[in-house]
Amino acid sequence: MRSTLFTSILFALSTPAMADTSVEAELAGVATTAESESGPEADSAGPRGEAPLEQIQVTATRTAKSNFEVATAVSVVGRDEIRELAPLTVADYLRAQPGAFVQATTPGQAIPIIRGLKGSEVLHIVDGFRLNTAFFRNSPNQYFALADAQNVDRLEVVRGPSSSLYGSDAMGGVVQVLTPEERFDGGSWSGRGRFRAQYTSGDLSSVGRIQGAAGKDGISIAGGVTVQDVGRRELGGDGGRLPNSDFSSHAADAKLIWSPAEGHELMISAQYLQQPKTARVDELIAGFGQTRPNSVEFYFQPQDRLFAQVRYTISEATSWFDRAEFHVGYQKINDDRRTREFGTANRELEENSSRLRGATATFDKTVGNHSFVYGAEAYYDTIDSFRERLNLNTNVVSARPSRFPDGSTMDSFAVFANDSIALAPHWQLDVGGRYSSFDIEMPTTPQGPGVKLSPDDLTGNAGLTFRATDTLHVVSNVGRGFRAPNIFDLGVFGDRPSNRFAVPNIDLKPETVVTWDVGLKWDQPGVQAEVFLWKSNYKDKITSVETGEITPSGRIVVTNRNVTDLDLWGLEAGARWYFNEKSQAYGVINFTRGEETYAGATYDADRVPPINGRLGFLHYLNETVSIDAWALYATRQDRLSPRDLTDPRVNPQGTAGWATANVRLDWEFAQAATLGLRLENLGDRRYREHGSGADEMGRSASVILDWAF
Repeated sequence: MRSTLFTSILFALSTPAMADTSVEAELAGVATTAESESGPEADSAGPRGEAPLEQIQVTATRTAKSNFEVATAVSVVGRDEIRELAPLTVADYLRAQPGAFVQATTPGQAIPIIRGLKGSEVLHIVDGFRLNTAFFRNSPNQYFALADAQNVDRLEVVRGPSSSLYGSDAMGGVVQVLTPEERFDGGSWSGRGRFRAQYTSGDLSSVGRIQGAAGKDGISIAGGVTVQDVGRRELGGDGGRLPNSDFSSHAADAKLIWSPAEGHELMISAQYLQQPKTARVDELIAGFGQTRPNSVEFYFQPQDRLFAQVRYTISEATSWFDRAEFHVGYQKINDDRRTREFGTANRELEENSSRLRGATATFDKTVGNHSFVYGAEAYYDTIDSFRERLNLNTNVVSARPSRFPDGSTMDSFAVFANDSIALAPHWQLDVGGRYSSFDIEMPTTPQGPGVKLSPDDLTGNAGLTFRATDTLHVVSNVGRGFRAPNIFDLGVFGDRPSNRFAVPNIDLKPETVVTWDVGLKWDQPGVQAEVFLWKSNYKDKITSVETGEITPSGRIVVTNRNVTDLDLWGLEAGARWYFNEKSQAYGVINFTRGEETYAGATYDADRVPPINGRLGFLHYLNETVSIDAWALYATRQDRLSPRDLTDPRVNPQGTAGWATANVRLDWEFAQAATLGLRLENLGDRRYREHGSGADEMGRSASVILDWAF
């Protein structure tokens, strides 16, 4: 019998780990279930309706610990929930999770907003390696969609600053994608596989994935291929099909796991995903306050990501560590574009890429009542950028200033340590610190002088857990996060929209945030719940400001400076109630508010999500059939920043509130084979998630076949 769908609570639980599962498997992010150890026929979580075992997470502490036992606010989207959803991108898994909101400028691209922060203000990680690059924007961007949504074993979200363990960008939190890792028992080779097919009527999309693995005790080889084709989105309320909302992608991955000796494990993996041509919908369709679109052409063509990594793990007690883990990785992201504004025959062609190399060493050691995690990491990022102009009337090609100074680099080095101290039977203290240093260089170009910056930062955090009872923990955290200025902050200069001319500021320093929260975690048979109150004070936010100068051509000179303060606060809560072995209810509510201050003026913060969440009820009709009914909701958001008011993606009168009714029916028609039917937005409501670039899908049906063999 399959375990339940935990889409709405912080303790979203995947299939429980076997008692003899190795710690190194958990640390690698493996959903260490009976299936991964013994084949698909063991994909079970015990009697239906029984509360699963505590979920093991690895992101909040860089060690395998139950999320109930750590002070940090952690959300886990587990294996079963991932199989039962029908995502377009990885961000879709986080919709209506505690503390998270999803913004999608275009259907093929989406980001999570964590505690009111977005883009490079949130650190994105895939299998322990940074996805954030030197040209990540501190605003919605497309790069999170370059991780394959079908090659996900679990997602972990740490809410609140995590800079002590993860460094720059981990201000709102950390989102980590963990891909499957297959392991086998026995001395003979065996194999297993999985096939997934999905069709959705609302956007005529089809998704297919085939994956397989072979191995024996001590070695496994696995791989998979994903193909996705998405048509134009059908809008609610007879809104018709949305132009330019179609896109496609294809992906492939491979992974080798080998144990050369007891306590030692080598992992080698590679991933690739490409979106050949994805339109930026909000640039090609007139938005709020517009009589025509901004562009006649705006395509990301192509966008792709190549990632390769080697990990070596040693699990044996020494005087310095009980466990050591070493990562070496390489990631290349290509951000190529084809654009043309209205009223011109000039087509702009761009080629931008980030080549990110990284190495991390992490060590665990337990001494008495102290559990230490410490280590070091280094990343080296090189930005290549090229742009040319094609005149469609004359076919003349001419060179144009590149988006970023070609050959710009951003290097970083850091050391970190964290100690978990058992103070007394009912108390635990977690303290951590990190020192980070950066070298940022941009060459001189005709548009601006060269820039060299060497910022550094010292960050820390503390968390306190009071175990009031075996089932109720009271927790509190305080942490300081930071974001170093990157190539996007420093390197986008020259002519800019709205008659501006941007010049670099060689005195930019890191942005910082101090966050505190207090929460309750409740975990007992029949009820699992969590509620957190939190507040963040964001200082030295990088903002584009006018210098008071004018160029000879009459453009207003602007530059980026650390001049804005931002206060954010909110509440996030989730719960699940088990009425009996057949029925359970669940719910989530997220509340966020924010105010920004600049030059003595205070106004509503940018892109703050409205109150939002989910309510649902799950019931097992019999041994093989279950039905899940839920509502997604968001209230009206009319607390808009000055930037929101001029953004054509946002209604200046406010984004209307909405709610959708949805049903999922699952039938396990054979062993380890499930057929699912999802009926979404049954009322055919036309609505838009706040800040997104297009209205959401109207009434739609998805059919999902998941077969393990």
